[in-house]
Amino acid sequence: MQRISNSIYQINLGWVNVFVIEDNGLTLIGTGPKGSGRKIFKAIRAAGKNPKDIKQIILTHLHPDHAGSAEEIKRILRVPVIAHADDAEIMRYGIAFRKELCLTPGLKNWLIYHLAIKRSGINIDPVEIVRPLKHNDLLPLLGGIRVIHTPGHSKGHISLLVEKEEVLIAGDLLSNTLGLALSVIYEDLQEGMRSINKITNLDFEKIVFGHGRPILSNAGGIIRQAFNRYNYSFI
Repeated sequence: MQRISNSIYQINLGWVNVFVIEDNGLTLIGTGPKGSGRKIFKAIRAAGKNPKDIKQIILTHLHPDHAGSAEEIKRILRVPVIAHADDAEIMRYGIAFRKELCLTPGLKNWLIYHLAIKRSGINIDPVEIVRPLKHNDLLPLLGGIRVIHTPGHSKGHISLLVEKEEVLIAGDLLSNTLGLALSVIYEDLQEGMRSINKITNLDFEKIVFGHGRPILSNAGGIIRQAFNRYNYSFI
């Protein structure tokens, strides 16, 4: 596990990241695609921690590369799964994609979509969300983690602001694989741009992504500078 801050760690599963928060046990953020449980548990053990200390799972959104192992890990550990209400309402039926999708420009994104995302399927094992989240909820971890509803990539996409440690867990609001960029797909690109604009008003020193490398210094300033070049006239 890569240490991001005092209590936050990143696990790289290949082309997707999940995160672990250590506070009164462990909280798992994201679960990776189906069948990722063993790899996640192995990484946690390699860091000298016990996967059985995972007390809950938080999902930033419903897509198969982030929620694919949620039901598997929930079943093994008997822990609750938490997500935004808008995604929770269809994850319980195993639905992981809505029909409305916008592919962002560029050859790299086209290749990722057709070689990876499109082949990942549109379903997950049905998972019941025990606590549907909403914007501005405060989770009782690390002195309070703020839920920021950042729709666009999915209707119920959330980012998590860990104010005490100045970290933003951004999910797929953005990516940082070959440089900071929009994610490959959005259900609603304009809504996604509004959500990006929303986080530029937050204070954070570090940011981590579902895909790509973290930014570990002056992240808020870098995000603001990178996306000021976009025309927000439609926001």
